[in-house]
Formats: sequence, structure tokens, C-alpha cells
Amino acid sequence: MMLKRIRQDFTVCTVADDSEIDLAKEFCFVGKTDEEISLVCITEDVPEYTLRREDGWRAFRIEGALDFSLIGILSGISGLLAEAEIGIFVVSTYRTDYVLVKKTQYQKALAVLAAAGYEIS
Repeated sequence: MMLKRIRQDFTVCTVADDSEIDLAKEFCFVGKTDEEISLVCITEDVPEYTLRREDGWRAFRIEGALDFSLIGILSGISGLLAEAEIGIFVVSTYRTDYVLVKKTQYQKALAVLAAAGYEIS
């Protein structure tokens, strides 16, 4: 399985409304529920006003289009990282999954996955 590093720093935050979210940015993951509007984006693209924010994330994605019938891909990655005591935040798209890890543990996470046979570019 191939993983691709994303070179930018990311922020996970909540916003009061979606008026300041720029969907034209390269990475912009928005989740809206009856309780909140969450945003995951490149740190330099965070809107001026946030309710809460957590900076210092790095990311990698699982390369290729993941068919919905595939089972266990994300659990394999999350299991390895959990064993290494590395917390994650995951964003899924129609095509694939993005795994975010705190910047302080990012290199360790990549090393754990590489040792388990994942190819990282």
C-alpha cells in the first residue's frame, strides 16, 4: 500500500459559520452537523475567526482510489499507530482517506508504517 506525504501543516478547528471558509483552497475539509461546523485546512488558510483550533498537524493520504468494498485499510494503519501510541485524526473523501498526526509524532508515524511494509512517497 502506498502512502503520500502532504507537505503542508494543518489545523483542525471549529467556526461559527461557513462564510469565511474558502472552498477554492487546495485542502479544505468541512463537516457540518447540528452541533458544529468543523474545518480541517492548511494552517495558513484558517479563517480569521475560529471558535476553537488545534494547530500542529501533518498529513498523509492513502494513494489510489479506494473502493467501498475494501475492508480494513484504515484499521490496519490506525492499529499500527495506536500500538505505537500515536494519535490520529482522519478525514475521508469519496476517493480515499487522509490521516493526520501531530507534527511532533509525524516522523515516528511514518517510520512505524514503513517498517510494517507501507511504501511512503
